[in-house]
Amino acid sequence: MPEGDTVWHTAVLLREALAGKTLTRCDVRVPRYATVDLSGQVVDDVISRGKHLFIRVGDASIHSHLKMEGSWKVNPLSKPSRAGHRIRIILETEDIQAAGIDLGVLEVLDRAHDADVVAHLGPDLLGDDWDPQVARRNLLADPERRLAEALLDQRVMAGVGNVYCNELCFIAGHLPTTPVGTINDPLRMVQRARDMLWLNRSRWNRTTTGDTRRGNQLWVYGRRGEPCRRCGTRIEFDQGGDRVTYWCPVCQT
Repeated sequence: MPEGDTVWHTAVLLREALAGKTLTRCDVRVPRYATVDLSGQVVDDVISRGKHLFIRVGDASIHSHLKMEGSWKVNPLSKPSRAGHRIRIILETEDIQAAGIDLGVLEVLDRAHDADVVAHLGPDLLGDDWDPQVARRNLLADPERRLAEALLDQRVMAGVGNVYCNELCFIAGHLPTTPVGTINDPLRMVQRARDMLWLNRSRWNRTTTGDTRRGNQLWVYGRRGEPCRRCGTRIEFDQGGDRVTYWCPVCQT
């Protein structure tokens, strides 16, 4: 599931593949931007901001958001992506193809104002603007708000998705429904969020347990009915809301 670490890692791969190179092909498969052609222009940079990604080319900025299923794939030009109709954009240089697949958001913006679409975000957990004190204040802005809801709000801090939300609640020992105003150490909570994403930013196989072996990477997320790694109680599960929630009824109170 794409979260802030996935987008950061994706930006690094795209930057290494495209930055400083001239586009030989630009095929945007979104009706509103179908006439946009950035061929002949140089890719200046690729950056991430929370779960948002920007490819800056000349005066334009290609803005994408992976949402639930999106991805960018980089391949040698001799072995292009075979995702077919799922491809929303193709960027090519003389030796590389970058294909945006199943992107939840894809738009071409004026580069001078591309930051406007992310101006509402809280401090980026993997960005230069990260400030734990600001994130803490944002988290506590509404003391009655449920912890999971606050953690998923990108205006609090940018980058936490549903996997990290569930894992953070477990590690902190709180139910996802806990009012944020009752948390003993909210600063530690946001710092743990930063640590989790930072440690996973350069790998696809994310782990919150410290064990990268398949099936051992996570504490509760995706482990419905399995024994808690700490106490052995079965992990509970709820998909009645907007997001799927997992928790241990003993370790989280």
